[in-house]
Amino acid sequence: MSELPISNRVTAMTGTDYPIIQAPMGWIARAQLASAVSNAGGLGIIETSSGELDNIKAEVAKMRALTDKPFGMNVALSYVKGSNIIDFVIEQGIKFVTTSSGSPKVCTADFQQAGIKVFHVVPTLEMAMKAMDAGVDGLVVEGGEGGGFKNPSPVSTMVLLPLIRSRVDVPIIAAGGMVDGLSMAGAFAMGAEGVQMGTRMLSCLESPVHGNWKQAILDAAETDTVFLNEQSRPALRALRTARTAALAPLGKFDTLEHMMNLQALYFGGDMEAAIPLCGQVCGRIDSIKSAREIVQETMRGFREIVRGLAQQYVS
Repeated sequence: MSELPISNRVTAMTGTDYPIIQAPMGWIARAQLASAVSNAGGLGIIETSSGELDNIKAEVAKMRALTDKPFGMNVALSYVKGSNIIDFVIEQGIKFVTTSSGSPKVCTADFQQAGIKVFHVVPTLEMAMKAMDAGVDGLVVEGGEGGGFKNPSPVSTMVLLPLIRSRVDVPIIAAGGMVDGLSMAGAFAMGAEGVQMGTRMLSCLESPVHGNWKQAILDAAETDTVFLNEQSRPALRALRTARTAALAPLGKFDTLEHMMNLQALYFGGDMEAAIPLCGQVCGRIDSIKSAREIVQETMRGFREIVRGLAQQYVS
């Protein structure tokens, strides 16, 4: 049953078997990881937040060699200012884009004219309504428990998702706390038609990050993240380390200073070299699995939970 495709608006727009999307983590969301997710029936995403557009173009070419399945790209608008990012993405020939870190007004119409579906990442109802005014095709509703760059006033997925669903009709992909069939079923009950996984995919077998970071996620409890820079932008949710624990009492600091050595963290395994972005769902991850195992187990669990609830509560 886990192998049967799902038919809804998200899979129709992405062209995938399953509405499971891999988060666009900078430097990490490249062909090695994204192709594994796409080959598993989900949607791999290639990042642009690193700003390394020549390398990203090469990663798109690698994707074509590694998979014949659909994949998408993320456009982190505030991180690619000054680049011809809209034309660049259109030239890659993809059909699905998520936009974040800026107003989708600057690119939505151009992408749609090129036949690209646009989902904008939103952490609040106000930003969701602004994205709707921009004409996006859908939303990625991102709860504050997720890792990465966050709104300084985080709202949990359980509050944010049904709130936004009550105000919009477009398809929603839920992000923040998404890790398995149980979380997917909960998200669908609150109005989502897809889920985006970040920390779960960060720690998967095909993720290119160093084993030290994956092990740190396996060892982490649900309380082992910290919310940083909440008096400025961007706020961050990260794994607790000596560096991030020292930063936690500071309401405001220069995030760039603490993100300069990301490569040493990501690929060198030095957990104190930079801020290791991570969601609270690290506390639910206790093994390294392949992208295919994650997708298949998520779908199997999702269907078992939905079926069980229907049998128990629907007469």
